Amino acid sequence: MSSDPSPPQSAARTVRTFALASFLHDIGAEMVFSVWPLYVRNVLGANMAVLGFIDGLGDAIVSISQAVSGYVSDRLRRRKVFVWMGYLMGGISRLGYAVSGSWPQLIPWRIIDRSGKMRSSPRDAIIAEASSDSNRGGNFGILRFMDNLGAFTGVIIAIWLLRIIGYRRLFILAAIPSLLAVLVVVFFIRERRSEKINIYKGIRLKDLDINLRLYFLLSTVLTLGTFSYSFLLVAANSFGFSATTVPFLYLIYTFVAAIASVPFGRIADRIGRKKVLHFALACWGLTGIVFIFWHSLAGMVTGFFLYGLFNGALDPVQRTIVSELAPKQFIASTLGGFQMVIGAVSLPASFLAGLLWDRIGVAAPFYASLGLTVVASILLVFVKERRRG
Repeated sequence: MSSDPSPPQSAARTVRTFALASFLHDIGAEMVFSVWPLYVRNVLGANMAVLGFIDGLGDAIVSISQAVSGYVSDRLRRRKVFVWMGYLMGGISRLGYAVSGSWPQLIPWRIIDRSGKMRSSPRDAIIAEASSDSNRGGNFGILRFMDNLGAFTGVIIAIWLLRIIGYRRLFILAAIPSLLAVLVVVFFIRERRSEKINIYKGIRLKDLDINLRLYFLLSTVLTLGTFSYSFLLVAANSFGFSATTVPFLYLIYTFVAAIASVPFGRIADRIGRKKVLHFALACWGLTGIVFIFWHSLAGMVTGFFLYGLFNGALDPVQRTIVSELAPKQFIASTLGGFQMVIGAVSLPASFLAGLLWDRIGVAAPFYASLGLTVVASILLVFVKERRRG
């Protein structure tokens, strides 16, 4: 690999450092997002279509920021600056959420927040380049584990402090962990400059392996059906669970996703990526079935448990398979392009799910999701993994 940020013997340290930074950032993120849909709906007065639009807009901005940062990172052969700047933008946005007086005022801060995801493609490229075929899935699993462990911690803090200090002060406090993540990356990640590659014209779709193009397609279909997590939280609220109970359900999701990430990453290293992806899709399909038919406490616990398994299995394997099928000179660009595709689909997906909810009922977006998940599962059958050494 041509862009290792540090000597080979420090690859494990690089993964650990990014994992720590991710842990800190996600503490602050989930202090906000565990109560985000209730804040937008109950405090600022937005309906489900508006909530879906704001969440979908955020996902679209994620896609653009990751695509741009991936391309520029490959072109300049620089990764680190995008990572710490991304964490900084996330911290600043939380202060903006705290001072917003109506839902339209959230939009610029949401754009800044989601633009901070420019960190992901360069960071994932560093990890992919520092890893081997035998540990790449495990390394992405470690990163995802720390993401979710930070999220779990953030939800606990939100549950503890929300009644005491309210939404706005909670959001101000949530900026602090992201600022600490900036310091971790700035001071503990070393980056070696490597040769530049002339990619002024960028990477084109026809340059990608046919299996990667097919994977892009199935991920697009899946994303149309995997709307924002906000819908799960508001659904639980509509089934009779209070604003103070809903974060406990979200806590189940983050805990399960955290403990599942590393095992699923390592299982994918042993048995292949596709088998784990099929399992992830099955978990998401079952999540939809639970939210359609089983509205009791046991049902909601099961639903958020399955949602945690889905994310714990999907995220590390998804990054792994894209990085392995990508052209080696353009790993960050391909990861960013992948996120651009699924992020661009997220905007209409969440907005349409909100319209289905408002005009037909709570179950409507879940029925639509089930059909799209089945289609994505069929497409996955035809994807061939890259042979690993």
